[in-house]
Amino acid sequence: MVKTRKYTVVWDVQAAGQLMDIFNYVKEESPQGAKKVKDTILLTAKKLAKDPWIFEPDKLKTNNDGSYRSFIIYSYRIAYKITTERIYILRVRHTSREPKEY
Repeated sequence: MVKTRKYTVVWDVQAAGQLMDIFNYVKEESPQGAKKVKDTILLTAKKLAKDPWIFEPDKLKTNNDGSYRSFIIYSYRIAYKITTERIYILRVRHTSREPKEY
């Protein structure tokens, strides 16, 4: 039996704030929609603990060695970094916004 590695998912303070800003913005129009967006993003981020390599390398990261990855949920782009023991959620941005390299 192959034992799979389990990572710890850590939210950067800025990324957590961005998620709450998104939640509050969407909540003005749809409280149920806001909860759905937030819960889906949090659940997907949590799943990274088992398999962080499921998403493509982040094309907006300059000099990316493959450890920076991203995924899109409900038009929100979530960027993260994989280290030996942790997954760092770095940012959450709407895809309609100007792409930011980092």
